[in-house]
Amino acid sequence: MPADANELIRRPGHELAAGLRAGAFSSVELAEAHLAAAERDNHGLHAWLTIEGARARAAATAADSRLAQARHEGPAALAALPPLLGLPVALKDLVSVEGGQCTAGSRILEGYTAPYDAHITERLRAAGAVILGKTNMDEFAMGSSTEHSAYGPTSNPWDLERVPGGSSGGSAAAVAAFHAPFGIGTDTGGSIRQPAAMCGIVGMKPTYGRVSRYGIVAFASSLDQIGPFARDSRDAAALLHAVAGRDERDSTSAPVPVPDALLALATSDDAAAGALRGKRLGLPREYFVAGMEPGVEARVREAVAALEAAGATVDEVSLPHTEYGLATYYIVAPAEASANLARYDGIRYGRGRRDGDTLANELATRGEGFGAEVKRRIMLGTYALSAGYYDAYYLKAQKVRTLIKADFDQLWAQGFDALVAPTSPTVAFRFGARLADPVSMYLSDACTLPVNMAGLPGVSIPCGLSDGLPVGLQLIGAPWSETGLLELARGYEAITAGAPWRGLDPAQLTLAGDPTQPTPAERAAALAGAA
Repeated sequence: MPADANELIRRPGHELAAGLRAGAFSSVELAEAHLAAAERDNHGLHAWLTIEGARARAAATAADSRLAQARHEGPAALAALPPLLGLPVALKDLVSVEGGQCTAGSRILEGYTAPYDAHITERLRAAGAVILGKTNMDEFAMGSSTEHSAYGPTSNPWDLERVPGGSSGGSAAAVAAFHAPFGIGTDTGGSIRQPAAMCGIVGMKPTYGRVSRYGIVAFASSLDQIGPFARDSRDAAALLHAVAGRDERDSTSAPVPVPDALLALATSDDAAAGALRGKRLGLPREYFVAGMEPGVEARVREAVAALEAAGATVDEVSLPHTEYGLATYYIVAPAEASANLARYDGIRYGRGRRDGDTLANELATRGEGFGAEVKRRIMLGTYALSAGYYDAYYLKAQKVRTLIKADFDQLWAQGFDALVAPTSPTVAFRFGARLADPVSMYLSDACTLPVNMAGLPGVSIPCGLSDGLPVGLQLIGAPWSETGLLELARGYEAITAGAPWRGLDPAQLTLAGDPTQPTPAERAAALAGAA
C-alpha cells in the first residue's frame, strides 16, 4: 500500500469527511485504501467474513457524484451533506443487507441471503456511507471472545495470539486495524463495550430502544442493542446519529428524538476539557470485581484521577444488586435465546436436512447447524422456562432485574451525571484460555451486563495500556444521555491527548499482513496443543 494511503486510513472519520468535501481525495480512493488494508490483513486477523469490494466501489462512486454536485452548488450544499457521506463502515454479520450474506456467525445460516435491508442499513445507505462487508462474530452473538464463531476465531491486532473480545470482535478488530473508521456491533451483555476495551477503541451501547433492531438477527430481544465502534468519540457520535431513531417496524424502537448535539461535540481540546468542570461522577465499588487484573485497576483509577484533576467530582457509590447481575443475566438471556432460536428449523430458511421425516430433519438441522455454546444456552433457557421452573428462575430473575435498574435510578435521582467504571476486569486473553470453563468466560462481562439489564447507555473509551494491551474505561449514563456520555468521553480524550499511548498502532498489526504467518485458527490450535 502506498505511504499516502497508509496515512489516509489512520485519520479519524471527521477528518476524512472534511477531506472529501475539500476534494483532497475521493470516496473511491478512500474505499480502495481501506479495502486493500482489509484484504491484506484478513489472513492474520480474520476480522471479515466477507469483503464486498464491488458493492463498496459502487457506493463510493455514488458518493463522489453527490460530493461533486455539492461542491458545484457551493458551501451551503456541502454543509448540508450527511456527515458519513463517502466514509467506509464495517457491519457485524447479523445485520441484514439485501442480497448479501447474513450468517450471524453460524453454520445454520450458511448460504442464507438477506431479502431486505435492516433499518440501520437503510439509514447508512441514505447517509451515503460505504459498506465494506460483514465482520466475524461469536455465533448468534453468544460469547465474549469471538472464539465461538463457526467460521473460526478473530485475532486481536495488539497480540495475534489473543482474542479481540466478543461477540462483536470482528468489527472491533477491523476498526482497530484501520480497515474502516466506523463499525457496527450489537451489545447484549457487553458485546460492543468489551471488545472496544480489548482492542483500544471507542464502543457505545445506546439506551435500549434508541436504535431499531429491525433486520438484526436476534439473540435476547429485551437486551440486544445496536451501537457504534470508532477510534474517537466524535466519530462514534456521528455514526450513532446516523443510525438512531424511531422505526415503526420495531415495537421496541422508542419515539425519542435523536439529538443533533451528537454532531456538535467540541472540536478543540480546551473546550472539551473545560466541559468536565463541575461534572458529578460516581465510582461504583462493586465494579472492581474479584479477579480484576492489577494493571487494569491501576489504569482505571489513573483515568478517574485525571477526570478529578480536570474539575470533575468523583464520589464512591454503591450498586448493591450488582452481585446478582451475572446470575440474572444468564437466566434472562438464554431464556430469550431459547425462544428466538426456535425459528431455525431447517424448513423456512437457512441450512436444512431433507432426507428424513420432519422431526428427524429438524433435529439433525439444529444438531449440525448450532455450535456448542449456542446449544448450551438454548438448553439453559429451555430449562428456565419449563413447567415447574419458570417461577423459580425466570420470574425471579426478572424481579432482580428490576432491583438492578432501581439501584441506577437512585443514583440518577441524586444528581450524578454519569458513572465511571472498568469495562473489562482483564485485558485481552489468549486463545483457548477460557473455553474449557464457560463460567470464567461469562465473568468477562461482569462489568458490562448490568447496563443491559437496566436498559442504559454505556460507552467504553481507551484509558491506557497494561502489559502492552489496551484497557477500557466505561462511562454509564441515565436513559437517553448518549450525548452527555460522549461529551465526557471527548473531554477525557482532550485531557489525555498528550499521553504516550495515544496514537500508537496495534503492536502486531504489521504481522497480520504477512501471508507466511499463521491464521487465527492455526494460532488457536497451536495454543490448544501446547496446553
